[in-house]
Amino acid sequence: MTRAKILLVSAVSAMTVLSGCSQVEEITNEGGDTSCGDFVGFDEAEQNETITKMLTDEGKNEPGNAELSGTRLSVTTYCQVAGNQDTPIKQAPHL
Repeated sequence: MTRAKILLVSAVSAMTVLSGCSQVEEITNEGGDTSCGDFVGFDEAEQNETITKMLTDEGKNEPGNAELSGTRLSVTTYCQVAGNQDTPIKQAPHL
């Protein structure tokens, strides 16, 4: 193969991988169907994204900071006290 062909194949491969990354994140965010076990293992940013998806899937507007913090606290407490590893976070009481 010539250098141009190798470069073209490499560029196409890289673009395919990079464009697929954003789709993977969108597919893996299950919103309210996320299990408590997964949710408590997420960092704060991932928890916020999951809560936002859960609330918007329920037909609510994108939450503000206070609603996001309150819902995250509610879900985390529910998962640690009443839920188990497999309980979906949408079962936690929230506004």
